[in-house]
Amino acid sequence: MGWHPAEALMPLPVLTMDEAAYTFNRDAMMNYVRHAGVDIAPHAKTPMSPDLARDLVDKGAWASTVADLRQAAVMARAGLRRLILANETGGHAGAGRLQGFAAAYPNTELYIFVDSVAGVDALAEAWRAAPALPPLAVLLDIGSGRSGTRTIQQAEGLADAVQACGGRLYLAGIGAYEGNTIQPDASVTECTLDELITRIAGIFTRLRLRLGSKPELILTVGGSLLFERIVDRLVPVVRADGQARLVLRSGAIFFYDHGICQRFLHGGGTAFVPALRLWAEVLSRPEPWLVICGLGMRDASFDQGFPVVLQLHRGGRPLPGTVPMPAVTKLNDQHCFLEVSKISDIAVGDIVEFGVTHACTTIDRYKVIYGLDNKGRVRHAFPTFFG
Repeated sequence: MGWHPAEALMPLPVLTMDEAAYTFNRDAMMNYVRHAGVDIAPHAKTPMSPDLARDLVDKGAWASTVADLRQAAVMARAGLRRLILANETGGHAGAGRLQGFAAAYPNTELYIFVDSVAGVDALAEAWRAAPALPPLAVLLDIGSGRSGTRTIQQAEGLADAVQACGGRLYLAGIGAYEGNTIQPDASVTECTLDELITRIAGIFTRLRLRLGSKPELILTVGGSLLFERIVDRLVPVVRADGQARLVLRSGAIFFYDHGICQRFLHGGGTAFVPALRLWAEVLSRPEPWLVICGLGMRDASFDQGFPVVLQLHRGGRPLPGTVPMPAVTKLNDQHCFLEVSKISDIAVGDIVEFGVTHACTTIDRYKVIYGLDNKGRVRHAFPTFFG
């Protein structure tokens, strides 16, 4: 159709992805992990787009990460064969659903997080009831501020429970999430992260002693904000072992944003670029200093700050000379409040191009991500599958 969102031919608001920016981020991250000697299983929860998840695997991702069985089913149906389910499944009901998934997708190589003996027992019971299924690979969840064991002793007890399952479960390694260590005070973040990494390394050493030198172990840590610190600290552990694989689970990094990533991400020296845009029309200018756009909390993330105005458009062309740029001050369900200069000529019908502040909680509002070419026109449509 040759659509350009600034021409308002598409129903607004709409979410777009600059394909060149996405490709730049993808290639930069793949180069980073290759040179660092680690692997990546990008978290598919950010776009929930099988097309994009498959693209990342085709370009070198070791696996894909999901957060629950709904996401796992979407990716398995799309033909993705190696999945890390970076979450607990709960008790007997959750274990039964996981067993049903494994039976429905027998070609899927699945890794599941565990952090309690009750969870291990439930999974073992489900797998004993299905002897045709191969043993289930489990990762000891080492936590900080969210799920996961809190001490080396708890992790040891969990490993004991897995090994007491008669071979229906087996220890495949360690999983962790470091994002909850981030605090407003950088020194507190550093101390909390150091404690987590030290605990991960200690448990990994004990797990290797327990299992012997033969089996390959996975050490997987997730998040897009602190991955370079994780790599710096845990690559030596993996290299010293010689039979282990460090797998990052960063997912939002491929889209970046104008909010949380820009505030916290150092990126190992790599300059990632925001790929996502939201587009909305000016509906009203009821006061000289106030503009209302057709974009609200149902259309944009706001958990990491309001959307950021990047450019104004009129008649399909950028509107020059808008200084200062309008600022978002409030969101209703369907309305965005912009504070503007009284002398600004922004008018009803103009199109506002916004940057998003959190990719994960923006994309889930849209059934389609529209991929734009280097002229800003729609080239692809990437369906999403949330819920």
